[in-house]
Amino acid sequence: MKIKSEPLPAALVLEPNVFEDKRGNFVKTFQKPAFSTLKINFHPQEEFYSTSNRDVLRGMHFQLPPHDHDKLVYCIRGAVLDVILDIRKNSPAFGRSAAVELTAQNHLLFFIPKGFAHGFLSLEDETVMIYKTSTVHAPSHDAGIRWDSFGFQWPVKKPILSDRDNSFPALADFRSPF
Repeated sequence: MKIKSEPLPAALVLEPNVFEDKRGNFVKTFQKPAFSTLKINFHPQEEFYSTSNRDVLRGMHFQLPPHDHDKLVYCIRGAVLDVILDIRKNSPAFGRSAAVELTAQNHLLFFIPKGFAHGFLSLEDETVMIYKTSTVHAPSHDAGIRWDSFGFQWPVKKPILSDRDNSFPALADFRSPF
C-alpha cells in the first residue's frame, strides 16, 4: 500500500496492493502494519456500507466530539465523486474542499481524519461504498454541513438528497468544535 496523494492536510488517498489473475482480483483494504509504516494512526471500530443510485448525493457528514472519528472509505461497485471539507478551525485549509473519484476499478481508498465533513455523489446506479470508522456511530452526535454551502461545484443539476442532508447548516453558520 502507498500514499497516492494528500488533497488536504492529513487526508490521504491510498493505493492498495491489488492482486489480479484470471479469476479476478484480491484487494487488501486495511492492514495495521501497513498503516503504521505509512504513519497513519487508525483503529477501526465499526464498518458499514451504503448502496446508492446515480445522482444520489450523501453529505456532508461528520460526528461531533467525543464521538468524532477517522474514516476510511472506498467503492466496491460503481463509482463516486468523494468530497471532503476541512472544518478544523485552526487548520490552514479550513473551509477548503477536495474531491477524488473512487471506483470499483481504481481500488483507491480515502483516509479522512477527524475534523472533516464527508460526502459523495454517486456516479452510477447501485454504487456500493464501504466505510470503516474509528468510533462506533453515535446518532446523538451526528452533524453535517449543507452540501451546497461551501463553494464546491457538484457535477449534477438535480441531486437526490435526504431531507436531513438538506437541513444541515451552511458552512458560514457553523461553529467548529474541532
